[in-house]
Amino acid sequence: MKHNGKESGRRFRRRATALVEFALVAPMLFTILFGIVEYGYVYMVRQTMTNAAREGCRVGILQSSTEADVLGIVDTMMAPTGVSSYTTVFTPATADDPINTVVISTTYDAISLLPGFFSEVIGDISVSCSMREEGAAGP
Repeated sequence: MKHNGKESGRRFRRRATALVEFALVAPMLFTILFGIVEYGYVYMVRQTMTNAAREGCRVGILQSSTEADVLGIVDTMMAPTGVSSYTTVFTPATADDPINTVVISTTYDAISLLPGFFSEVIGDISVSCSMREEGAAGP
């Protein structure tokens, strides 16, 4: 089978066209792909923060618990995420207000897989949980 110069030139132009098209579409494709992965990871971390706040609150409502117990369970629950720069605020119940509250906060840049890429869109992340103290007198 013989190939003349015209056929070879067309094949080269088709390959070149495909390469140019890929170069134009690839940045958008990869941005969308990285955005999906980033959103999934941030959602997973936020859900873990929510679970950690709830578990911290559950420990905090026990009459024998201390603030160290609450912070310890939050740290244990957050350890699998690999996120280390978060703050936990435990507000214990008082005689006037029998509600315990745990608030966990972090910045988006602290948990991002691509720091600075989507930070203007998401901002800071904060979750909280409140529960009535065990044995507290009801209304």
